[in-house]
Amino acid sequence: MDETNDQFDSQDGEVAAAIGTDSEEFLSLIPHFYRASVSQATGAQDQLDRTTDWAITLVAALFSIVFASEDMPAYLLLIGLLLLSMFLFFEVRRYRFYGVWRSQVRFVEENVFANVFDPAGVELYPNWREEIGDDLRQPTFKVSYLEALSRRIRRVYALLFVVVGLAWISKITLFIPEARWTEAAELPGVPGPVVAAAMGLFYIAVLLVAYGPGRREAKGEIHGVEPGQWKESDDER
Repeated sequence: MDETNDQFDSQDGEVAAAIGTDSEEFLSLIPHFYRASVSQATGAQDQLDRTTDWAITLVAALFSIVFASEDMPAYLLLIGLLLLSMFLFFEVRRYRFYGVWRSQVRFVEENVFANVFDPAGVELYPNWREEIGDDLRQPTFKVSYLEALSRRIRRVYALLFVVVGLAWISKITLFIPEARWTEAAELPGVPGPVVAAAMGLFYIAVLLVAYGPGRREAKGEIHGVEPGQWKESDDER
């Protein structure tokens, strides 16, 4: 039984190697690989968008509860911040997996399709087949955890955190007029000023994480590029 399996493994390896050395067979395989990578990237992006949708829905539901009555405590908004942070960490993980598949899609587009449409173009990675092969054998994340966290905060969660923070300030100052803000902000056993100081430290930490990472590691994304005109106008022809 083991000898039969070894024989099949050897034959499979020879077939794959033969495809790799035959240009026609290899080019016929590329579209299948590309479609599979696009499908994986699309699925990962759908999961990413679904997490963002749930985070926005949470904020909307929380506001409808907290501002429905003056008796609703302001600390419910702090619970909302905690839940948003949980969604953020889930989204960071999914964003990193999305980057794995998206990088493969962009790698094929840069090194195969771009050269097909512009044969005089520069090949970015002469050994791009070996690069993809190594990544398929040992997949790695293309963006660090800290950079992924920073990007998701800047793109989505910074606005959600700010909206919840402003709602918290409004709740303890405008919507509970009979109580001082220090009383409205306090938690059981925690004075209001301490809670306010903790909120300030939280937003400082968010700001530092959002704009702290220096060198960019994400691969294959549009970043820092000025918008351009895709097709020439009639006057330029």
